[in-house]
Amino acid sequence: MTTSTSTMQVSAGILIVGLGGNNGVTLLAGQVANRCNLSWETATTGRISANWFGCLTQIPPRGVYGGVGFQGRIPGLANANDAVVGGWDIRPTKLGQALYDCRVLEPDLVRQVREEMDKTEIMAGVWDPSFIGESQHETATHVVTGEDNLSTRTRVERIRRDIRSWKEKNSVNGHITVIWSASVERPSAAEYKSPEDLLSAIYDDSNDDDISPSILYAVAAALEGCSFVNGGSQNTLSPAMTCLYDQSYRKPDAPSSSALSKFAPYSASRAYCLGTDYKAGQTKFKTAAVEYLRALGLSPRVIASSNHLGNNDMLNLTTKKTLDAKMRVKSDIFGPWQEKDLDHKVSVMYCPYIGDEKRDFVEYTSLGFLGSPHTMVTYTRCMDSILCVPLMVDAAIWCDYFVNQSVSAGDAARATAYLFKVPEGEAKGSDPGFFYQMKELEDVLEKTSSGEEKGDVIALGVSKGIITEEQAAALKGLASK
Repeated sequence: MTTSTSTMQVSAGILIVGLGGNNGVTLLAGQVANRCNLSWETATTGRISANWFGCLTQIPPRGVYGGVGFQGRIPGLANANDAVVGGWDIRPTKLGQALYDCRVLEPDLVRQVREEMDKTEIMAGVWDPSFIGESQHETATHVVTGEDNLSTRTRVERIRRDIRSWKEKNSVNGHITVIWSASVERPSAAEYKSPEDLLSAIYDDSNDDDISPSILYAVAAALEGCSFVNGGSQNTLSPAMTCLYDQSYRKPDAPSSSALSKFAPYSASRAYCLGTDYKAGQTKFKTAAVEYLRALGLSPRVIASSNHLGNNDMLNLTTKKTLDAKMRVKSDIFGPWQEKDLDHKVSVMYCPYIGDEKRDFVEYTSLGFLGSPHTMVTYTRCMDSILCVPLMVDAAIWCDYFVNQSVSAGDAARATAYLFKVPEGEAKGSDPGFFYQMKELEDVLEKTSSGEEKGDVIALGVSKGIITEEQAAALKGLASK
């Protein structure tokens, strides 16, 4: 998975917490297939060639008016084929075997990528059994133990060492994004008013605060100058966490009395924390559908939805403590629209036979002219990982691009709000409509390309035609040494 730095190719890094899960192995398999230009036989549609469909950062614009994709349209946008992918998992199963076991992709494709995927190292995961469902405990045998697991401080330091070691071993010279794609955790009861309070609690070896593993990964990522994306439903992100990612807090000259100084050396580089919970399938369409109903002038009154599947993520949700976290984000998606008369109901069911193929049914009832009812129904079937992986790729590529362009944390959050059920940080409470959110992305990109944001001078040189992308890659390679 490593790209040689002798070619001066700048490689973004993608570190996945839960690398051996369905999303992680599907992403890795997709990258291998695209990088190697593979093709494979399918049972229903004949021979298929590798592609990045669904990844807006990786597909080109098409149609008379453009739109749809950004690859080739936005100078400096990374190619996912060149990214370096790694991560952690609490299960030791080799990744090629995990891909075979999850039954997401066609057997002929699995056969072609399995051996290479098995070579990818899986780092042992930090875990706390109290935060995930009991169904996950038996297989959690690849976990951090010993002195690295004595306290929240030692766990954070272990994750930081993992990041640094992985970066050096794989010659990653671009921005790294850490993505939470592990099982949904129960909500953490720990609350902090500031990053100082958060870091102080983690540093105190005697503390017994209810700090989740996802919080530890997010803190470690910030201290190493990596972005963090919360793809789960739990409450990892908070105002204190957002402030930790602010460069004005992570200054190189932090006072020796500060909690931050206790974690020195740390990175003062720009990074983002984004989330929460990928808006991949049913929820993304629901916001687009309700946006459509509102555009017609109708008054939405009832949205009754159900979805069922049988993957490990849904198995984890059979425990009430983790289900509560998922239902929180699924129920909150329409909040900013303030539709006070809307009755929104969500039901999720674990059906092992269905595997990763999510099936959802939604009925929308609204009031039209003179109170006449208007009802429509949608039914969707798709592999859950096929919906989620493109969002993981886009999140990492956007983080890399926005860091290189010196885009503010607020603009990065607003530009990527379309990826999440409940946008956090400065995107919190933003319009949930999918088309509105895509306009926000376009506005930030326009602002960046017009120079309103202080951009990377190398990327600016490419956009102005002064240097080629190959020359820009060589310059960035030199600058990172």
